[in-house]
Amino acid sequence: MRIAIDVMGSDQGPQSIIHGAAKAALHHDNLELLLFGPSRQIVAELSRLPQPLAAATSRLVVCDSHDSVAQDATAAWALRHGQDSSMAQMLRCVAGNGSHGSADAGVSAGNTSALVALSRRELGTLPGISRPAISTAIPTRNGRRCYLLDLGANVDSPARRLVDFAVMGAAMAQSVDAIEQPRLALLNVGAEATKGSRSVREANTFLRRYPAHALFDYQGYAEGGDLFRGNLDVVVCDGFVGNAVLKSSEGLASMLIERVQAVFESRLSGRLASLLARPALKRLKNELDPVRYNGASLLGLSRIVVKSHGGAHAEGFYYAIVRAIQEVEHDLPQQLVQRWQTLP
Repeated sequence: MRIAIDVMGSDQGPQSIIHGAAKAALHHDNLELLLFGPSRQIVAELSRLPQPLAAATSRLVVCDSHDSVAQDATAAWALRHGQDSSMAQMLRCVAGNGSHGSADAGVSAGNTSALVALSRRELGTLPGISRPAISTAIPTRNGRRCYLLDLGANVDSPARRLVDFAVMGAAMAQSVDAIEQPRLALLNVGAEATKGSRSVREANTFLRRYPAHALFDYQGYAEGGDLFRGNLDVVVCDGFVGNAVLKSSEGLASMLIERVQAVFESRLSGRLASLLARPALKRLKNELDPVRYNGASLLGLSRIVVKSHGGAHAEGFYYAIVRAIQEVEHDLPQQLVQRWQTLP
């Protein structure tokens, strides 16, 4: 398996991405990673990898690219001037049009709007899908997870596009989590039929018309608190709302973890209790830590592209690569096509 990596998009610099890539190569024997960015900088970072990460360098291929897309660049700028950037070259490799052969997937922590725009140009969308959507899984009760989309690829979405997102999200849950008929809802400000924007109300009407044997079980409207109850597998919204919900939930999870640790360590009795509770606290941190859920899928593209959080450190970027590996193993674009063709 070959995965192309844009090393120039992280807020932390290339080091965190290269460390995350090395860890992924170390843990997956059949994996080769193509690193797109300035060769001199990449080689320097590879030479500084600590053991045992240094053992993975034989499967990290340096692909020279001097240009990059800035985090504040617009999608229009990327389309006009970013054709030689590390992001664009990574995507051409995924498309099979690059000078370094083809890759099975691509991963970038770079500018989201630029990544979406360049991905549409270099890869195209699947038949019947007009716009890709960004989706990720969030942890819910009972060890389950819920797919939330869109997370920012489409800030304002008409009703028909929300329906497309519903189909793609349900196909994701079916393919990756083997859920036969995912429970799906539209995110809204209330459960009443009159609540919400016009596009959400129209999407609700469309989704209720789907037959009972459709690939999802439509549950109607969901409110913000319903995301984490474990009763839903897919929740659909426009990109503005989804991005705000995701960033808020990540911030809340991080605060809760810090506050619990601080309470235990604030006094001697708390520190003693902390020693006894350490296994449970570690399990809680693993379940809630946003780092473990880093990596959002650009659903609807003809090939696999995963967007990492721009602020992710090495551990977070590692999980974004793992996400890409899972989608390659499930051949996610083909699964989407097959399910799309069976819809009424």
